Amino acid sequence: MDRVTLPDAAWRRRAGLAQLVDVLGAAGGETRIVGGAVRDTLLGIGLDVADVDLATRHPPQEVLDRLRTAGIKAVPTGLAHGTITAVLDSGPVEVTTLRRDVSTDGRHAIVDYTDDWREDAARRDFTINALYADPLTGELFDYFGGLDDLAAGRVRFIGDPLQRIAEDHLRILRYFRFHARFGDTPDPAGLDACTARANDLMALSRERIAMEVRKLLVARNAVPVVRLMLARGIFAPIVPEIDAGGVDRLARLAGAEAAAAISPNPIRRLAALLPAEPETAAAIAARLKLSNAERKRLAVAQAPIDEATSEALAYRRGAGGAVDALLLADAPAEAARIAHWTPPGLPIGGGALVRRGVKAGPDVARLLRRIERQWIDEGFPAANRAEQLADQAAEEWLRATR
Repeated sequence: MDRVTLPDAAWRRRAGLAQLVDVLGAAGGETRIVGGAVRDTLLGIGLDVADVDLATRHPPQEVLDRLRTAGIKAVPTGLAHGTITAVLDSGPVEVTTLRRDVSTDGRHAIVDYTDDWREDAARRDFTINALYADPLTGELFDYFGGLDDLAAGRVRFIGDPLQRIAEDHLRILRYFRFHARFGDTPDPAGLDACTARANDLMALSRERIAMEVRKLLVARNAVPVVRLMLARGIFAPIVPEIDAGGVDRLARLAGAEAAAAISPNPIRRLAALLPAEPETAAAIAARLKLSNAERKRLAVAQAPIDEATSEALAYRRGAGGAVDALLLADAPAEAARIAHWTPPGLPIGGGALVRRGVKAGPDVARLLRRIERQWIDEGFPAANRAEQLADQAAEEWLRATR
């Protein structure tokens, strides 16, 4: 068989990478590039590669010693699992010693180190993620048919899918996430195993589940894959509130995003997928341990549109909030138009009313809100109009308090 090599890509010339692999003995076959950078470059999406991971035969302490001797900053970010982060001028690179699993409990693994590349590949989840490349020559090393699976658009577990899921339950969600991104036809054995073991997801932390769901929802084929997950009962153990109506809303949103040429956002898509009931959505957001900012965005996206114009909506919710709401309302043209509109600020403040004789206190805030509403209704007129509105409000207040 002809030797297969990795295509050229800009990330392969990252500042400091050549020195790093030299220090780690790449010339002697001691270190290789592995995982997503290899996979994505083979798929022709190498321009999007942000993370470069290296696998090495050297034990972690030797990796630390080699990097520090060479003057490369080294951070033992995952020393218990054999991972050292090399901090280059062009960004961090994770270096992990070849490993084999000693024991697993579905959430965590106890590992031992090895110098066998195939043994390291065997503990990875999918064949397309177990591709290695020589950092100098680009020669590819494929131990489990990952190249064929990549060409076929097939996400396939390495070994017995049920066993691989038993080792790490998160692989159920990873299977669907990678299928949504790279797959065409689901691998039957993998799909059946995920279906059979779906309840294992209940043992995972909500943070890990949310992390995978975020990535899944913005993948290329998110809509059909989410529909497949619903049909297979994958959501039942973690977000049982998701139903067919939610998937239909997600499909409409995806169409609106495409029509507006606006990139998908995981929280916006989650807003479509979940019931549009504030208490239910808030409870699910808390269950998934979303950040405060994400919870706020979810609530704002799902809130009914009461404003008369898109500009008023953007003023009240911010441009991002307005875009979310308009896309969810299937108004892509308005969303595209308002996405680049910067809401103005109200040209006057409470001080303008006090200077006109209004007594400082709650009345100032009340009048200012009234002025703001009229200013918005009139389409955000120039500052002189806001001054006129302030004059009117102050005069009415003075007459009422005489």
